[in-house]
Amino acid sequence: MKTLFEKIIDRDIPADFVYEDDLCIAINDINPQAPIHILLIPKKPIEKLSDCDDCDKDLLSHLFLTVGKITKKLDINNTFRVNINNGKGAGQEVFHLHIHILGGRKFNWPPG
Repeated sequence: MKTLFEKIIDRDIPADFVYEDDLCIAINDINPQAPIHILLIPKKPIEKLSDCDDCDKDLLSHLFLTVGKITKKLDINNTFRVNINNGKGAGQEVFHLHIHILGGRKFNWPPG
């Protein structure tokens, strides 16, 4: 059964796309936690970050370089937060690896 993100990647479900290339998509989060809240999602179906191995290193590198492209495009490249929830206990709700890119406001530490 396809995850929600696989359905979005396949265009079975509409989403507000911010970026797309051969390896990933980026969409606006439907439940934003900041004025700018983007989800960067690899097209390869990986359940969570801890499932990645050596064969995924090029994809992971690409994803983090893409964070830079997106934050520059949105003019938040000087103040943004990147987050990956790994597993249910960490708050992961869709079990398809994704990176949260949050911006448009000041962030505090610790996050809570």
